Amino acid sequence: MIEFVLKMERQNVVNSGGRWYVEYKLPLGEAAATFNLEKSVCSHGFFMTAPNHWDTLSKTFQRPLHLFHSHQPPLTVQISQPPEADHLLLRVFHSGGEDLSPAHEQSLTEQVRRMLRLSDAEEKKVRAFQDVYGEAKSSGFGRVFRSPTLFEDMVKCILVCNCQWSRTLSMARALCELQLELQITNIAPKTPAGKESSKRKIKSRNLGKRCGEEDVKSTCEADGTLKVDESNSEKTELPFHSAMGNFPSPEELAGLNVDFLGKRCNLGYRASRILGLAQSVVEGRINLKKLEQDCGGEASLSNYMKINEQLGEINGFGPFTRANVLMCLGFYHVVPSDSETLRHLNQVHGKKSTIKNIQQDIEMIYGKYAPYQFLVYWSEIWSFYEERFGKLSELPNTHYKLITAANMRCKNDKAFKRLKKEQ
Repeated sequence: MIEFVLKMERQNVVNSGGRWYVEYKLPLGEAAATFNLEKSVCSHGFFMTAPNHWDTLSKTFQRPLHLFHSHQPPLTVQISQPPEADHLLLRVFHSGGEDLSPAHEQSLTEQVRRMLRLSDAEEKKVRAFQDVYGEAKSSGFGRVFRSPTLFEDMVKCILVCNCQWSRTLSMARALCELQLELQITNIAPKTPAGKESSKRKIKSRNLGKRCGEEDVKSTCEADGTLKVDESNSEKTELPFHSAMGNFPSPEELAGLNVDFLGKRCNLGYRASRILGLAQSVVEGRINLKKLEQDCGGEASLSNYMKINEQLGEINGFGPFTRANVLMCLGFYHVVPSDSETLRHLNQVHGKKSTIKNIQQDIEMIYGKYAPYQFLVYWSEIWSFYEERFGKLSELPNTHYKLITAANMRCKNDKAFKRLKKEQ
């Protein structure tokens, strides 16, 4: 049995340039035979979205992570994989290099394992998929990067709908910047789920005004803290690791005004859907933990149908969004179809597919790889992107916005020429 029950092992406490971090070793167990950090992270567009950061030179992944059931600010976690090692190294940046409590260690471990799909069920799928699709075994493909929480996955699945990739990147970053503003000004809702108070309801009506972009001004001081000039709220100082915060939690979003959220993050119609999702989670109408548990580690058709039906009851979760969320949950037999799918089938397989017959063409091409049709499709998509833009794990993050449908179609466009010249 794969020993994914192994916990983080504390190694060192280090003060690097005034920044304290605690270093942990995270065993990979039997996954060490198939796991590669670079390939596992840089395997889906979500790795390019805020607050994720992949360092092309050091081959390390970094982002802030919430501590579950805690009002403490998020901790920045940096993940690396030593050469030929059977473990990952996690650097947890923490004020004064203090040890984490066992509960907080478990919280970070669960989120890291979720992002990188380090579980018994996922390891079995990787090996089974690579047996079915030999090219994946030779290339090391099998894991598709996802977020540390299902809520973040669901929101980002909303953000990819009906827009260019550059817009998705912009909206994700704006949400993370908003989270930092809420965190610093101490005006994020803190009422436990299902126990909203009248005080919070009154507070939420004025939150849009109190969080206006013109009201919150920040400066980076010489001592590395971010100071906020906001006369109408409490002031706090936080370690300054980046210009944005973590991805907002349901609790942080649920009390916001929908118009403010839409304008602040340029979300358009998505604002009401994201806010509705956050409020449903906070008020207990949607139980995300149970939703993941219902998968049972088994990607069966009956589980798929059950969860797909539950997702369909959420406002704004149409077939494409649901298929993407279910992929994040580990169901790989359905290929989410949109204009990018049409482009791929046309350019790579010579299919003149339409929305009406695309599922028939998908079944014709990928049906023989069941239940891993999506993984085969996505490995093709990712290979096409890398032929077009170069190795995506080496692409500067300033170039992420160039991955658009227009740049896929024509190799003579100016953006593509500029990208190749800079590489």
